[in-house]
Amino acid sequence: MSFGSRMGLGRPRTAPQHGAVRLRTLARTAVLTVGLLGAAVLGGAEARTVKIISADTLELRQVDGQELVIISGANVELRVDDDVVRARRVEYNRTRRTLTLVGAASYRSAKDGQDLSGENLVVDLGDEQVTGQDVLISDADLEIRGQEVERIPGQLRATGGYFTTCARCGRTPNDYAFRAERLIVYPGDRLVAYRAQLLLADVPVLFLPVIVIPLNDPERQPRLLIGQDSADGYTVEADLPFSVGSSTLGTTLLRYYQNRSPSVGAGVSLRSYAPLPFVDRLNLYTLADPRPLNPDGSANPGYDVDIDFGVTGRVPLSLAVRDLDYRLNVTRKDIGRPQNSTERGVTRVDFGARVEYPLFSAEFAYLGRFGPEPTEGVASPYRKTEVVLDPKPYTNGTFSADTRLTAGRYTAQSNPLSPSATAQGKNITTTRLEEQHALAYTAQPWKDADLTLGNTFTGRYYGTGARTVDLNLGAQLTQRFNTTNTVTFGASYLRREGTSPFAFDAVNGRLLSAPLTLNLSTVPVRDVSFGVSLRRDLFLAPDLQAPAVFTVAVNRLPLNLSAQLGYQPFTKDLESFSYSATVGDANAGTLTPVDAQPAREATAFGPAVPARPAYLRRSSAWPAPDLTLTASGSYTRINGHAPFTLRATVTGATRADSISAYVTHNIAKPQIDEVGATINASVGRDAVLNPITFSASETLYPPTGRIAGNASLTWRARYRLSTAHDLLLNRPVDPNPAPGSSPNSGNLTFSVGTVGGSANDWQFTYGGPYDLVRGGFTRPTVSGSVSVTRPGQRLALSATVNTPGLDQFRTELTRADLDANIQFGSRAALSGRVQYYRSRSGLYPEDTATDVLSIDPLRVSLGIGRKGQSPGAYLTGSLRQTFTWVDGVRQNPAPLSPVIGLTIDRCCWAVQAEADLVQRRYRLSVGLPGQSQYPLFDLTPDGTRVPLLNPSTP
Repeated sequence: MSFGSRMGLGRPRTAPQHGAVRLRTLARTAVLTVGLLGAAVLGGAEARTVKIISADTLELRQVDGQELVIISGANVELRVDDDVVRARRVEYNRTRRTLTLVGAASYRSAKDGQDLSGENLVVDLGDEQVTGQDVLISDADLEIRGQEVERIPGQLRATGGYFTTCARCGRTPNDYAFRAERLIVYPGDRLVAYRAQLLLADVPVLFLPVIVIPLNDPERQPRLLIGQDSADGYTVEADLPFSVGSSTLGTTLLRYYQNRSPSVGAGVSLRSYAPLPFVDRLNLYTLADPRPLNPDGSANPGYDVDIDFGVTGRVPLSLAVRDLDYRLNVTRKDIGRPQNSTERGVTRVDFGARVEYPLFSAEFAYLGRFGPEPTEGVASPYRKTEVVLDPKPYTNGTFSADTRLTAGRYTAQSNPLSPSATAQGKNITTTRLEEQHALAYTAQPWKDADLTLGNTFTGRYYGTGARTVDLNLGAQLTQRFNTTNTVTFGASYLRREGTSPFAFDAVNGRLLSAPLTLNLSTVPVRDVSFGVSLRRDLFLAPDLQAPAVFTVAVNRLPLNLSAQLGYQPFTKDLESFSYSATVGDANAGTLTPVDAQPAREATAFGPAVPARPAYLRRSSAWPAPDLTLTASGSYTRINGHAPFTLRATVTGATRADSISAYVTHNIAKPQIDEVGATINASVGRDAVLNPITFSASETLYPPTGRIAGNASLTWRARYRLSTAHDLLLNRPVDPNPAPGSSPNSGNLTFSVGTVGGSANDWQFTYGGPYDLVRGGFTRPTVSGSVSVTRPGQRLALSATVNTPGLDQFRTELTRADLDANIQFGSRAALSGRVQYYRSRSGLYPEDTATDVLSIDPLRVSLGIGRKGQSPGAYLTGSLRQTFTWVDGVRQNPAPLSPVIGLTIDRCCWAVQAEADLVQRRYRLSVGLPGQSQYPLFDLTPDGTRVPLLNPSTP
């Protein structure tokens, strides 16, 4: 079908005004896919989909035997796959398969992240090529202008080009740029400029025949490191990236050590995507590094070699469900290993392939180890050749079978439990055949009965004559009575035996078991369930049999009961017993109306039913709806009785108010272990504006005389008054306490403050160790904290003050912490943390105070720049210092040593300068886009150092 017949265009013409309005409405409400574009573009193997997003008019013309589609409007927007085209007029040549963007237009490449804007751009839909004149190209890193530009997949060429990395800074003129006769850009890898000029503020200052700028990841940037070492002398490390085509990226590795023999090492690191047919990914890292000198300083001729080679790919097979997947990994690591390491010179090869056909899947694995033999046992195979055949599961009705065969030859650690294997050494090599299968069958022999049969088996047979077997046969018959009663009979046979020559697949012990099981679950009356579980193993003695388990559950208001009993019928012993009972019904006081029921005559399906009047029904006869009682306990033959716990809970009218008390009784001793209570209450005339909530808990431990608890009063979920204590009521009294000791009964604190989580918080706490014998605090403290947060500002202050007590006679500040972060507009900021601590050593009054003041750090920052623009420079001052006083005397006195810093941030380059005026230390570093800061020099009283050229010098 032609475009004209489908769109109602019998001959070339200009769309009338009402047609343009209609088309504009359609374009703004839906995405119109033009059939002619799809028909033309889909003619090639590399099909591209073109969609009209916005347009006003469409025209079809015949010019010199070529079909042209004219798309025009105030804002024409097209989508070419994921690329975006914007222009005022687009001419689509169906014959040549090109788009001509007339006038000013833009083309957004989604794959490369580039924006091309210029006059009369031409887009070739066949090879994705874009050409034009006076084109501006921009992406996240570069801005390029060219008199003539040609873009093809994987490459961009420009003649008379101008490029800079400073365009995104938004400043004019650019700090630095380049003008070149010819540019070639490989997106994501590098930019190459021929016959280029370096421009500073658009002023030519230097001519270069060629410039290469890396655009790849930071780890693939060129790297040159020159150093000096006491053993190796001068050293050089150079990493030089390269690329082969558009699919292979690599780095050449060069190493030089002055004192090693040989002195030069080399290697390569590369990754390649689909370099060859049937290869998806190829990775290679190899480096031959001269061996380090011996500990005595003598030469150690030769190379240490590292190899990491990996290949993954797919091979299509005609009858396979999916392609054959394979992998290959070759690894070796010598660099950095000690000379006596058993892993030096060891190369490992790991190959695997898997294919799947409609009836089965198959796998092949090869694991090889080349080099010195291991001197110790290796837990997992280090040599392996294995083939796996896994047929698809077979089903016929309710019968299913799943099998798997594995055959291979392995070398691994010998099984210590196999004398014949350990006689051959710490590692053994032999063959193994493994067969696994799982069979299952289900049936219904009669009504409401289910029969299940199953068999699983794993057998391994070794070349040494050994074998292991793991067999499991099982049958289960379930009979249902009504819908709530079931009985299940089960029989099983389990056998696990044999000794493997390998440690990695050794059988864990010998097992021979034939258990018979009976499980009964019934509901004798409504809301009551009862269960019995019996098990008898035909191979076990009576005293080793599992106990019979009886369970009962009652869920009828007001009672909720669950109990379990374990009884050994052969030895007549009670093995275990546990129970949990709850009595209570919160809805016992509520009457629920029940509608009247009319009389019903007798039918063939049931007797007559008399009429029933309406009535009110209660959920239970529990007399106290607000009271709930809970009891729990347990017993085991080995451990005896567990503590018995009884809890009573009274709930208020709002359900948020409750009082709960419990007691725990140790039956074995006997004694009361715990007595506790919990209170939750909410009081307020208005639940939103004026609520008051109170909560408290108290626990008494009679055996030790310890009492612990807390209480809190909260108003409007904002302010809280609380107390907490943990005291020993019967503290032992020492008639002659040691000097300086502070005997106490525990801790007691009182707090007032806000509930945490808001922008402004404050908290004050008084308390500490308390002695009930002497009746007072021994070493009390007052601590407080204030935190204020505003947009761009935060201030936190906390302090602790010792107050007089029974064993503390001074009032003094012992800790203070100030943490602030304040911003003044967008150009000034103050941040820092100051901490103060005081500690004492010795006995009062001859004790000595030690004060520590730590500033870590205090920083002031000021931004410098034009008004309305982001700051281009930052001036900072920071102080990081610790002051210590012992008995008021300054220790190791030193003047303040602030560090003054200046950072010039120009978006495409940055300079950092740092000066420590007291220590007379000055540093300067420079950074470029995508790079870290490179130190240029470090000036100290000991001399001048250039870390970039000599980074290892102390």
